[in-house]
Amino acid sequence: MSEGNWLNKLKEIILVKNGELALKGLNRRNFEDTLAKNIQKAAASCGGVNVWRAQSTMYVTPLEGTDIEDAVACISRVFGIAALSRAAEVEKNMDVILPSVCAYLKDDLENAHTFKVNAKRADKKFALKSPEICAAAGEYILKQFPHLTVDVHSPDVTVTIEIRDTAAYLHKQPIRGAGGLPVGTGGRVCVMISGGIDSPVASWMMAKRGLALSAVNFASPPYTSRRAEDKVRDLLRKVAMWSGEVRLHIVPFTEIQEAIRDHCPEDMLTVIMRRYMIKIAQAIACEDGALALVSGESVGQVASQTLGALVCTDAAANMPILRPVIGMDKEEIVEIARRIDTFEISILPFEDCCTVFTPKHPKTKPSLDKILLAETALENDTVCVDDMIERALTNTTVEIIRPE
Repeated sequence: MSEGNWLNKLKEIILVKNGELALKGLNRRNFEDTLAKNIQKAAASCGGVNVWRAQSTMYVTPLEGTDIEDAVACISRVFGIAALSRAAEVEKNMDVILPSVCAYLKDDLENAHTFKVNAKRADKKFALKSPEICAAAGEYILKQFPHLTVDVHSPDVTVTIEIRDTAAYLHKQPIRGAGGLPVGTGGRVCVMISGGIDSPVASWMMAKRGLALSAVNFASPPYTSRRAEDKVRDLLRKVAMWSGEVRLHIVPFTEIQEAIRDHCPEDMLTVIMRRYMIKIAQAIACEDGALALVSGESVGQVASQTLGALVCTDAAANMPILRPVIGMDKEEIVEIARRIDTFEISILPFEDCCTVFTPKHPKTKPSLDKILLAETALENDTVCVDDMIERALTNTTVEIIRPE
């Protein structure tokens, strides 16, 4: 049979290997069910896939019209996957397997200098044992590609033949998965997102731990522009390619920010502003069913992120504040931002409200007692910050951000 006929007969699927899910106990099935749903959602834009499980592997079958390369690209960003590979599904017959290997992996083998064969025989009833499969396949491949030599230690191409209960699978080279845990298995968090480099990275890191995302952005027109809000949307679209859809809440913050500027000591403005952001974000988190807030703060990066300042801001919350980049330096954060393609958006010159009314000489070691005393100026006969918070929450807009 000609090479073209062999290729036409091959049914191509995607094999997915779980990562941390293998360590789960009695609730492992729940994690796997969530992962399967997330794979289907991720691949929906490519035409769709079916997902089924057998023998510790997930099998992803593209629906008719689905581009398998696009599907692989989408699925590779799904958290909970350690590795994946395209594979041809063929009959469990060496007369079919051997020519199919050469047809399916032709491009890889033609462009390689060395190879080895790796056989996995899950079906113990198959006539040949794993070493015999390797020997037969190696001999056949060398006849078809005489320029190749065998290298069992560092080959250019590893030919994997897997014999399972229902069929044989011929693997292409494995692709590294996103790792982590399936989004949605760990609950929901609410991310305080600006237009900077750090908070999108923090969002991505929390999604990698299986957490669904809500997001809060504070807008202060006319000091901040519509373009700053669009920048946040663009950042979240990048994050959503990994996390799935994100519920974005845009909070009007101008009134509160101006009141803080007009009534509080200048050197405490940033810390007090952060405290009221946390109070508002916490209210939104509760409405969204989130169990914690997430911030992109890193110790010592700016004056408002000293340990003393973080103690003062944490005191405004009644729920945990998670800071996944807390111990990272800027270079490490930028490296992840480039990987997830948010860096170039983050450095666009559209300022967020965190840069509005920035004091020339902010306190780096603020005292919580003095911060609380300064905040009493926001509750008097002419100013009522609680009413301002209520108005901000009432006028908050909500939208769903989906992958770009």
